[in-house]
Amino acid sequence: MPDPNVNHQPTSIGTMSPLMSKALSLCNFRPVGFNLVVRLFSVSIYHNTRLAEVGRLELPKAQGKYETGQLFLHRVFGYRGVILFPWLARVYDRDLPNQSKGNQLESGASGTSDATASSNASKEVQKKTHTFYQVLIDQRDCPYIRAQTEAVTFLGNQESSRSLYAIPGLDYVAHEDILPYSSGEQHPLQHELFDKFLAHQTDKDPPFAAQETLRAWQKKNHPWLELSDVHKETTEGIRVTVIPFYMGCRETPAASVYWWRYCIRLENLGELSVQLRERHWRIFSLSGTLETVRGRGVVGQEPILSPRLPAFQYSSHVSLQAPSGHMWGTFRMEREDGHMFDCRIPPFSLESKPDDNSGNGSMDEASTNLGATASKPSSSASDGNGDESMPSSTTTTTSTKPNTKNNKPDGDDSV
Repeated sequence: MPDPNVNHQPTSIGTMSPLMSKALSLCNFRPVGFNLVVRLFSVSIYHNTRLAEVGRLELPKAQGKYETGQLFLHRVFGYRGVILFPWLARVYDRDLPNQSKGNQLESGASGTSDATASSNASKEVQKKTHTFYQVLIDQRDCPYIRAQTEAVTFLGNQESSRSLYAIPGLDYVAHEDILPYSSGEQHPLQHELFDKFLAHQTDKDPPFAAQETLRAWQKKNHPWLELSDVHKETTEGIRVTVIPFYMGCRETPAASVYWWRYCIRLENLGELSVQLRERHWRIFSLSGTLETVRGRGVVGQEPILSPRLPAFQYSSHVSLQAPSGHMWGTFRMEREDGHMFDCRIPPFSLESKPDDNSGNGSMDEASTNLGATASKPSSSASDGNGDESMPSSTTTTTSTKPNTKNNKPDGDDSV
């Protein structure tokens, strides 16, 4: 029975999505007798509310990692998910750059931070390690998420193929976005890989353990799944987070083509609604070219970031005829009061990895059988733009190489 002393009325939680706000409020956390029931429900003007109990909330972990098999609600997007395994990433947060000299010396002496200087500015970019998780998304929640649910892609397993394979319902989640809960169901999550990756064990907490299929899949695809660098920057209350991933190399008669995917999340931290109107990318290649791409919106959309729906996340691809490069840019934003401003996209490096015999970044046959779907890539080496296949304008010039050493890009002050 739920604790009668705890208020069980669902209320909005900060800037969470409507799906998350339909869950029980976490504002009433109580260390003693914590036994809150999670209820998700659908709301319609013309229909009655329908409640469905999905589990019981647990206290989020301030320290340590969550285990494989942990059920959770996403703090921002509100979907139900399950943790597969963790990643330890380097986070470059440009919102915390201008530390005082004394603070820099103190942090350097303690060994708790690693700062890198931008060549175009005097500010420092603090690098910290942070835990992220590879997760599965409950397919029942996918229609309500303001994020692509086929964001994790792989190259096709044939050298001449330009196909990409996507595994639906696979995501990366930061530790602080995990709201853990427990369920007495043996199949609490609907995803075709849930039973292939996890086995129910009643004597375990959480009661789901990794199967050999999951361990083999993780080992096989580790180079192309690995999350290593995360970049963040906030402009006028709009926070942009970028996570790049190397996908592999494809040989063509003319050249080698290197592929990356990148995931971008935009969050409105303010009180006024903001709409993304345009994008402006600059893509530098180690071969010495600097490409400029302009266009309307992103992935065919001009998303509105409102207090009710504050976040939007998408993934796209870029390819270069060089093993490394560098990207940065701006989003042109319009506030509801008519104010227009450029929101900076934090610069990030595109770094390749040594090829091995594990598939050169390709989706192997076994992984394809794990529910992957094929599609054509939305970008090529010629357009350098992954937001959509037909950019509004693209120019290419020769440039000197900006400082991208050690994955510590600069260039935000030049856009």
